[in-house]
Amino acid sequence: MHFFYYSVATLLYLLALPLLLYLRFKTKYQKSIPARFFLKDNVPFCEKEGIWFHACSFGEVRSLSPFIQKVANPSDVRISVITQTGFEEAQKYTHAQVRYLPFEIFLSFWIKKQKTLIVMEAELWPMLFCVAKAKGMKTVLLNARISDHSYASYQRFAWVYRWIFSYIDVVLAQSDVDGKRLTSLGAKEVYVSGNIKTFQDYRPTKHYSKMNTRRIVILASTHEGEEELILLHIKLQPDDQLIVVPRHPERFERVDTLLNTFAFKEGKRYTRLSLDTSMEKDILLCDKMGELVNLYAIADVVILGGSFRDGIGGHNPLEPAYFGVKLISGEFIFNQKVLFESVENAITCKVEDLGNVFDRIEESPNSAITHRGDIAPLVDKLLGNENGKSV
Repeated sequence: MHFFYYSVATLLYLLALPLLLYLRFKTKYQKSIPARFFLKDNVPFCEKEGIWFHACSFGEVRSLSPFIQKVANPSDVRISVITQTGFEEAQKYTHAQVRYLPFEIFLSFWIKKQKTLIVMEAELWPMLFCVAKAKGMKTVLLNARISDHSYASYQRFAWVYRWIFSYIDVVLAQSDVDGKRLTSLGAKEVYVSGNIKTFQDYRPTKHYSKMNTRRIVILASTHEGEEELILLHIKLQPDDQLIVVPRHPERFERVDTLLNTFAFKEGKRYTRLSLDTSMEKDILLCDKMGELVNLYAIADVVILGGSFRDGIGGHNPLEPAYFGVKLISGEFIFNQKVLFESVENAITCKVEDLGNVFDRIEESPNSAITHRGDIAPLVDKLLGNENGKSV
């Protein structure tokens, strides 16, 4: 099985080389592709009894914060990522070693022994777990979930997942349903721990000014086509301030063009947050990473994206609910069901009903988090603590 998988991965790598060489010049990939697929400036972690966390992107790296902070010696922390935004977020842990995770065919000689490998959610890279176990590491899959949409495809390739799970020592699932699905696919030691995002505190890192006479409406974590769709269905009040926060930075320019046109049509003043942080304009594009929590802190109404078109599965409602905003989401939240169960007064609706919901949003109670997870048992299980002490 190992030889077959390695051969297929090598063939895919060779076939993809022309595309990789082309994409490496794109801003989104200019650091990640050279590091992951050509090992440029990507030396292995130091061989030591470190705690290695692997996450894909910005949001997942941030979610690991409560666990990373529990590692007694910050220099024992290793973090690998896939995306450039994830890499930049991981670098905020100043004493941690941060790397891009190389492509599968390089892992057998790139990986150096650590004490524990902790992998976030759906990052089921076979060679990552296989090589980690071969080098004597404890392997953990954290915050694991299988959505309703994905379960059928997982079952079709159940033999592959049984092979992968044979190298994973502990699986921490988000819900009972996830736990049962993971067990059916071969996961061995499965515990239901809830979603780790319920352990976080969402504290602003910057304080923006707010005019008391204005209602601040945020379109948060929007995806392709959602800005137009939402703006088509809602009617802003004359004193509303609209802030749009696209999910992916590569879309900033396209959304800038859209909002410029929209503002001109509506007779509103428009700017980008990177150019003007005074918060005086009527419409703003948040074109800076890491600002969403800071903006939630001053928001009145949040319309959460990634949920008005099928396929994404919604985004984290805990962040806006932490600040008690009036919260609206689309109907497609299949990837966030556990988190929505921890929030009260969050409204989910079909896009065709969004206008009516938005018009009456002031009659709705503010959102709030009803359940916060207990991190202590997970810290013991993940980090191998004794008597509740940090590693």
